[in-house]
Amino acid sequence: MKQVLLVGCGAYMDSGYGCPGEWRCLKAATVGEGKFTEPVQVMSFVKCSCPGRSLAANVGMAMKLSEMKPEAIYLSSCLANAKPGCPYSTAEEMSQLIQGKTGVPVILGTHEYH
Repeated sequence: MKQVLLVGCGAYMDSGYGCPGEWRCLKAATVGEGKFTEPVQVMSFVKCSCPGRSLAANVGMAMKLSEMKPEAIYLSSCLANAKPGCPYSTAEEMSQLIQGKTGVPVILGTHEYH
């Protein structure tokens, strides 16, 4: 089974802006819906904290501590499609930074639940 790492927007999850936490991402990953073409195993869930300076390092630490390298990293839908957007970085910039540091492909979004 494909192993993935998820990155969620801490501000959205903590503030309740339509995302009560990671349950939507985990459901989509488990059943293979949304951006997941098949059910996958989530090896780690990293919460991005404003202003995001430690995001790439935290993703790297999650990989190191789990002793696993994911086949893909997914930026949660609340992070990739945030309205209003992140005032510090775009999802595309975060994606490029994470992929550049880890060498793992980054996918924008996880689910399309409302």
